[in-house]
Amino acid sequence: MVTTGLRPRRSAVLRLLVVALALAGTLIGALGGAAPASAHAALTGSTPAQGSVVDRAPEQVTLTFSEGVAMGDDSIRVLDPQGKRVDDKKLRNLSSDRVVKYGAGLPPGLRDGTYTVAWQAVSADSHPVAGAFTFSVGAPSKTTAPVAQQEAGGGLVGALYGIARYLAYAGFVLLVGGAAFVVACRPAAALVRSVQRLVVYGWALLAGTTVAMLLLRSPYTGSGDLADVFDLGGLQQVLITKPGAALISRLLLLAAAALFVAVLFGAYARAHEPAGADADSEEQARRRKDLTFGLGFGGVIVATGLAATWAMAEHASTGLQPTVAMPVDVLHLLAVAVWLGGLAALVVSLYWGPPVERTAVRRFSRLAFGSVVVLVATGLYQSWRQVGTWQALTDTTYGRLLLVKVALVVVLVGIAWMSRQWTGRLAEVPAAELRAPEEAAKETEQGTEQEARKEARKEAGKEAGKEDRQEAAKEAEKVTVGASAAAATAGTASSPASKTGPAPESGPAPETGPAPESGPAPETGPAPQSGASPAPDETPATNGTTPTADDAASPAGGTPAPDPARAAQLARQQAALRTARTKRRRDADPERLGLRRSVLAEASVAVVLLVVTTALTATEPARTEAAVKATSGGQSAEAGRPQVLTIPFDTGGPRGKGTARVRLAPGRSGSANTLQLRISDPAGKPMDVPEAKVSFTEKAKKLGPLSVTTRHTGKGQWQASGVQLPVPGKWQLSLVVRTSDIDQVTEIKNVKIGS
Repeated sequence: MVTTGLRPRRSAVLRLLVVALALAGTLIGALGGAAPASAHAALTGSTPAQGSVVDRAPEQVTLTFSEGVAMGDDSIRVLDPQGKRVDDKKLRNLSSDRVVKYGAGLPPGLRDGTYTVAWQAVSADSHPVAGAFTFSVGAPSKTTAPVAQQEAGGGLVGALYGIARYLAYAGFVLLVGGAAFVVACRPAAALVRSVQRLVVYGWALLAGTTVAMLLLRSPYTGSGDLADVFDLGGLQQVLITKPGAALISRLLLLAAAALFVAVLFGAYARAHEPAGADADSEEQARRRKDLTFGLGFGGVIVATGLAATWAMAEHASTGLQPTVAMPVDVLHLLAVAVWLGGLAALVVSLYWGPPVERTAVRRFSRLAFGSVVVLVATGLYQSWRQVGTWQALTDTTYGRLLLVKVALVVVLVGIAWMSRQWTGRLAEVPAAELRAPEEAAKETEQGTEQEARKEARKEAGKEAGKEDRQEAAKEAEKVTVGASAAAATAGTASSPASKTGPAPESGPAPETGPAPESGPAPETGPAPQSGASPAPDETPATNGTTPTADDAASPAGGTPAPDPARAAQLARQQAALRTARTKRRRDADPERLGLRRSVLAEASVAVVLLVVTTALTATEPARTEAAVKATSGGQSAEAGRPQVLTIPFDTGGPRGKGTARVRLAPGRSGSANTLQLRISDPAGKPMDVPEAKVSFTEKAKKLGPLSVTTRHTGKGQWQASGVQLPVPGKWQLSLVVRTSDIDQVTEIKNVKIGS
């Protein structure tokens, strides 16, 4: 039995694609870990300020954002020290032309204490943002309202929504790029089954992820509870928002795209089947031209509309120059789809289809070059718009991701240049190999069936001949035994006469006397020596030969019908052998083999590039981050929060054990911090020591140690003012405690300093 495993070439394809997907998964995981910090609208200021202490209760709390946001009556909540909501539950829109500001009113006569402000909004580019801060009236209270850490767009719902976004981009690329490859580069690919599956799968993927994002939108921007996916009220609220309208528009356009795909692989594919009579060639050529024009015009409109559903709800719709940025973003998305999606269609054509013509590869090479030109031009504009400065390329997450994307594009262009070199070496495929795939497949199936039937007849004939020979041998043995028995019977009957008289006429005279004069009878001739009866002697007299087992084995009724199971097995074996021969002939062309490998490498890099591109759409632009720092005086979301460290120590001498408590407020760089040090004994009572020193070191940037000069303010207490830490990051605090002339210990703790 012939067994076939995974084809070596397909195995190589899968291995390379698995590597690319692994790299893409690593990037998704790395970026997903920082997803809560990828919000696009940022809080740039508030009144009262974060961490501030005011003498009188304010009339309202206001929040200022870096870009437009969508908020409701429950978007801003003010909680008193006991956790009770004290605002008037009505959102105030205080925005002007260039300032995005919202507020919530407060009742008069608020008691002194620390109040917590919790807020949640949806940025103009459809991403949810949330946060919380505190301020105090009169004096800080000992306890503040317990507010859960809000993770906008996080949790399981956020992960599912993020996965749907990645898959939606992939579906768009496969749908648009695959269709463009068929219409603009290789019309014969409309008959290739692998290309058909690629485009249809792209459509299905985009449609499915769009529905999923529409259902997940309400819990993604609100409660974060997966059970709210089927909340009709929440879905109704989503439909009236800009992201909801974009998703609904995408579904309507996908309905038109379904009709496009049906025509592409229906009427258009039939029009490019091999021509029949010469009289119909002109009519068929005109029909092909009309279909190509209609599909090209309609496809451009549908693809542009699909790309616009992202542009109207993502980065391009807000910020600097949105009227220019949205058309540029549409062109950027179309260029990416035509290049990467066409590349995917070329890969499946080269590996799972008939030989690709040289002209088709050259057409795609020109189309890809044009896409790269558009991609570079639009990418430069978007980079300037979102980054702004050279320094932001290295100092922000968006800038670093953009550098990774540029590097991947350079690598991809380099591999594409190698593919172009292989294309120039291609010889034209013989016309016999460019038959329609369906016709070739049909002929292959017919040939396989014919060969299978021949093999089945041979096998069945052999089996039947063997069985017939065995049966004939048994019959001949029976005939021989019967003849011997008859002869024995005849001899017994004639024995009495031989004793009393002469021998019969048919036989010679017995030994007791001479033969009679009459002699033997002429009618019968001499008696056969074998002693067989006359009846069986008539058959050999007629044929002139004695019957054999081989003669008896000859079938009289023709060849018996073949075994269906055996025939099916032989058909599978013949198909496997035919496929192997086709593959060997295909791989014997070194130019096409080199082209397949280089195009596969392009596709693998393209997978990673698509992941990075999608990640950029979920990352806060560098301009926004810079604007936040500029308007907040360098404060980040974590600024203004004191850093408190508890450090146990043991110098090893008498009274050498204790605990040091270090408090650094406000705990940010670029401003004066106040450091308070309190040392207590194991019983918790203040304890004086001969010496206590504090210093800070930032090893990553090779800063420090920066010593802090403290002054003794009371028993077991030290304080320092004006502590300057030049940069944010993870610093090491070094505490030296000496309890006697010889007993001393150094303890090191990490402390995170905000910007």
